[in-house]
Amino acid sequence: MSVGKSVHHDSAIGHVTGTSVFIDDRPRLKNEVFVGVIGAPVCAGKITKIDGSAAMKVDGVFGVFTAHDIPHNNWGTIVPEQPILAFEKIGYIDEPVCVIACRDEETFNKVKKLIKIEAKEEKPILSIDEAIEKKSILCEAKPFVRGNVDEVLKKSPHTLKGAFECGGQEHFYMESQATIAYPLENGQIEVHSSSQHPTETQHVVAHALGLDYSQVVCIVKRMGGGFGGKESQAAHFAAMAGLVAYKLNRPARLALTKDDDMMMTGKRHPFKNFYEVGFDDNGLVTALKVHIYANGGAYVDLTPSILDRAMFHADGCYYLENCYIEGKAVRTHQHSNTAFRGFGGPQGNMTMESIIEDIAHYLKKDSFEIRRLNLYGKESRNVTPYNQVVEHNVLPELFDKLHKDSDYEKRKAEIKAFNEKKNGKLRGLSMTGAKFGIAFTTKFLNQGNALVNIHLDGTIQVSTGATEMGQGVNTKMQQIAATCFGIPHTNVVMMPTSTEKNHNTSPTAASSGADINGGAVFKACEDLLSRLRWVFNELHNSGIQYDTIKTMPPVDLSVDLSHIEFVDSMVVDTKTKKSMAFKDLLKQAYLNQFSLAGYAFYKTPDLGFDKNTCQGRAFNYFTNGAAVSEVEIDEYTGELKVLRTDILMDLGRPINPGIDIGQVSGAFVQGMGWVTTENLFYHESGKLLAHSPTTYKIPNIQDTPRVFNVELLENHTNTRNVMRSKAVGEPPLLLGASVWTAVKNALFYRSKGEVPHITSPATNEVILMELNRYE
Repeated sequence: MSVGKSVHHDSAIGHVTGTSVFIDDRPRLKNEVFVGVIGAPVCAGKITKIDGSAAMKVDGVFGVFTAHDIPHNNWGTIVPEQPILAFEKIGYIDEPVCVIACRDEETFNKVKKLIKIEAKEEKPILSIDEAIEKKSILCEAKPFVRGNVDEVLKKSPHTLKGAFECGGQEHFYMESQATIAYPLENGQIEVHSSSQHPTETQHVVAHALGLDYSQVVCIVKRMGGGFGGKESQAAHFAAMAGLVAYKLNRPARLALTKDDDMMMTGKRHPFKNFYEVGFDDNGLVTALKVHIYANGGAYVDLTPSILDRAMFHADGCYYLENCYIEGKAVRTHQHSNTAFRGFGGPQGNMTMESIIEDIAHYLKKDSFEIRRLNLYGKESRNVTPYNQVVEHNVLPELFDKLHKDSDYEKRKAEIKAFNEKKNGKLRGLSMTGAKFGIAFTTKFLNQGNALVNIHLDGTIQVSTGATEMGQGVNTKMQQIAATCFGIPHTNVVMMPTSTEKNHNTSPTAASSGADINGGAVFKACEDLLSRLRWVFNELHNSGIQYDTIKTMPPVDLSVDLSHIEFVDSMVVDTKTKKSMAFKDLLKQAYLNQFSLAGYAFYKTPDLGFDKNTCQGRAFNYFTNGAAVSEVEIDEYTGELKVLRTDILMDLGRPINPGIDIGQVSGAFVQGMGWVTTENLFYHESGKLLAHSPTTYKIPNIQDTPRVFNVELLENHTNTRNVMRSKAVGEPPLLLGASVWTAVKNALFYRSKGEVPHITSPATNEVILMELNRYE
């Protein structure tokens, strides 16, 4: 059985040898043009003039296109308010304003300065505080309310008030936004895009050009990373290439540089969350009031859904008997912030973890004790603020096992002794958790379809709506199909994702790519298996020779043929012990005119969150995890080192443990980067200054934990998902917060009893400034 084994990623060899094909690796055609993008010169204001006449005089320039060349210029996943190319109003600096069709990239670099964009500049809004003051609200969500928060806060033995503030984060995918549009006959267009959402890309291109959806096909072979940054924001870049291809009737290639990509595209949403928490002498939370504010940037994009998920995860892993959780997003003159691994969940979860850490410091207790006390329970204290039961809760088991396995108590004592020496170094230790809801919070997105084609040599082609961005979703689909038919996983080939084979699909996002598409693959395989079992049974029961052609009656699916199994490329009747090779059965099914193609549709069952009452089943299940991190700080420079991290994840029954451990490790490091080094610096004009690998600090090998242990908890209780597996893509990112709370723990040793107040990311500068406050 392939499922449950750590088979290598289906593109591993290609990646290592350099033969994997990404968008910009596709061979250039003879008449192909390069599409360059020009951005707005100011943060806010109105465009008064765009002059491309000088550029048009240069040899190798074929066209300069603006919003006036686009039949339908507005787009947006939720609200179609964002222009593909800005006209009149400017939303943010470097917002795409026009595109130039050139012979090649070298020509574009020569002529881009010849484009004259004049604008009447206005005063921009560049921060959450300023937006709140000016009441620049982009959207707001109905609050989650349970109990009597205000009354309980008044009666609580202790209360704390404060604000948790975290910055944005650049996706920093290796492959920047890239797309190629090929004009076809009859006005059709074929778009190859580095996109997490082929269907949306297809729709945006078609709508922009005034075409029917059926006239546009979007194909995604793979992406060089996505992390949410290509869920919505790949679409309008594809529309730019599509515009050029359509106007010139020539293939058009758009591939942004890293600098342009970082300046033009949205990031993770910065948040500033105001809270008041009540608790007793033991640290048990009695009431929590949270006002969440997200910086949506210039346009709506996916902000309402991200805000929802932040609210859904504001409880963290902890039961709140009395709570009020309110969410608003503000509109600023910054790049339109968008989906990013975790999708608001990390910002909500980290707020709660910060509060728990502060309670521990206030009571002079260890934070693990406070966390363990407040964890969701199994039989009681197990209902979320939105009234969903936390089923099969393993959080207490995770925390207790990790506490023991990581030698938490011993190391805590050692750290205390180390810090008392005052040798210029400080150490801290903290454990945080993750309870991440798996499903799109927009209900209709929880659907997918799959096409499974069996060939007569026993090999299989599988097509789904899932997109491969390095996370291994195709490998998991490969393993599911191989397990169903009892064949080697190498006999299953995953086909490029294409809207002509899998239409109306959801984005590969919300950690649901393997769940939704895997469910569809499993259903398609089951349909084929029922057909093949019937053929096998008829052949043997009627004594028909294998090479005899015979038209068989319709398959009677009411007959139980589960005793016919597919194992090791053989088909075996466990009752009669008769068997035949899988390939031989396929031949007989074909000769007897049975279809060897299976198509299936899957939707996640039993979801039902009511946005009017803020009650119901928002998620299919929860993926859980915990991490203990130990850090060391240089008191003279603020330099931070992560000495050790231990992670314990509940991933159900993993389809591919090796890929899942890789996902846990990578997600943690990405989350750790968000809370430590990844700082988005802006000029006072609003222009992003950290827009390259030289100015934006993602974690490198020296930043990762010196000791890094990852373990998966054995758990077979998740009957709500394919093969009893659990999603892995986003949940472990939340555990990066353990590094940040460990920094707070370390600072407490010098804070003279004061609760440390640091923002995220805890850069060296932030840490040093906090240490200086204690002197």
